[in-house]
Amino acid sequence: MTQRLSPLDAGFLELEDSDPNVSLAIAAVAIIEGPPPSEADFLEAVAARLIAIPHARERIHTTAFDLSAPVWIDDDDFDVNRHLRRTALPAPGDDDALGHLVGRVMAQRLDRSRPLWECWVVEGLENGRWAILAKVHHCMADGIAGARLFEALCDPDTHNGVVRLVSRREPADNSTGIARRVRDALVALPSSPAAQFRYLVKGLLTPLQIALGTFGAAKGFAGIAGGVLVPTASTSLLGPVGKQRRYAVARASMLDIRDVCTVFDVKVNDVALAAITGALRTMLLRRGEEPKEDSVRTLVPVSVRNSGSADVLDNRVSLMLPVLPVAIADPVDQLAAVHGRMAAHKSGGEAEAGHLATSLAEHWPFAPTAWAVRLASRLPQHGIDIVATNVPGPKHSRTVLGSRVVEIFPYVPIAWRLRIGIAILSYADRVSFGITGDFDSAPDLDFLAHEIERHMELLVAEAHSRR
Repeated sequence: MTQRLSPLDAGFLELEDSDPNVSLAIAAVAIIEGPPPSEADFLEAVAARLIAIPHARERIHTTAFDLSAPVWIDDDDFDVNRHLRRTALPAPGDDDALGHLVGRVMAQRLDRSRPLWECWVVEGLENGRWAILAKVHHCMADGIAGARLFEALCDPDTHNGVVRLVSRREPADNSTGIARRVRDALVALPSSPAAQFRYLVKGLLTPLQIALGTFGAAKGFAGIAGGVLVPTASTSLLGPVGKQRRYAVARASMLDIRDVCTVFDVKVNDVALAAITGALRTMLLRRGEEPKEDSVRTLVPVSVRNSGSADVLDNRVSLMLPVLPVAIADPVDQLAAVHGRMAAHKSGGEAEAGHLATSLAEHWPFAPTAWAVRLASRLPQHGIDIVATNVPGPKHSRTVLGSRVVEIFPYVPIAWRLRIGIAILSYADRVSFGITGDFDSAPDLDFLAHEIERHMELLVAEAHSRR
């Protein structure tokens, strides 16, 4: 049986099609101890796990004029060797060399006539290590599903056993709160006026439900619309992007971040965004630009997965659009401002409104949805400057072919005039920031990575001094 893509999954295909310079694939880069495996050993062990995941042997099939949603169909000519790559870094195999390779690999679009994934074995890393770069199109998975996909490639976990991913079933009922009330109400509403009246009288759709859903959704939609339509102060962060990409990595300790959370009563995501805020402020000043109160609005994806969909391979995200306080100079004041703004956006219903829209789109004809996404993605937006996404990775250390995974770096693509994207991934007691940049307009990406680490150190030092 064929399986259709959800409107959200299909939206990433439309967004990629809107700009020939964009490649919308996500990735995880795992740094692994010891010598790399032989090609035969890797094919036997890891490739066998890869081709067992949903859609690994399937390709995308679209219909003319968007009469129906794209569907996954079997690739009758599937050959796993088309999707496995092997390369080596030049000496000394450091972060710079790895970043250059990741930028080159991720800038290339996946072939739509084949299953939309690749897996690279990278030899020659410093300290005798090697790496796996697992790349999948964003229409297959969001960040959380992508992290679970990487876990599926690892050896069985002594804590949780083997990760077994499943494909999405139609329709996916993942609604909560306002989204569920409004979605269920509208879907169940009869078509004729007389039937609607009887429906209301029976109390299945009460005025209170309508009022609660409409008010909450309207408030959230207003926040999203304002974030997208109201331009931010002009900076070099926003503008057209080319085909090439840069990639850099920053690191932090989860134990240090939790210390900061304890002292200042904030969340892990607040601390990460505060470090990014300080780094962006310093970068703008270095570029000769004044960081203003409305200089940097950030697209923050929000997971809407429930416990029953943890192992489903698809996209289940909404969004918030906070403005980062880059006009503030003091790191602790930045953290307090980030915490307050994130709390305000969470209570403002943006994530619920975005999820409501994607839930309702499941029941609309696909063509108008596709046309709307295509039109919006081709408009030159001026209201969002960067994307910053936080993904929880494996809580315990993992192995591949018996060798320990030392670090995992995330990769988030950039599009829609966003020249920088930052993905934050936790792994055991480490946190990594994978920073993607447009090659031409973000030549100082390594500086940004260094500044994220420095501002994190400032917050940690302040927390330790106050304890």
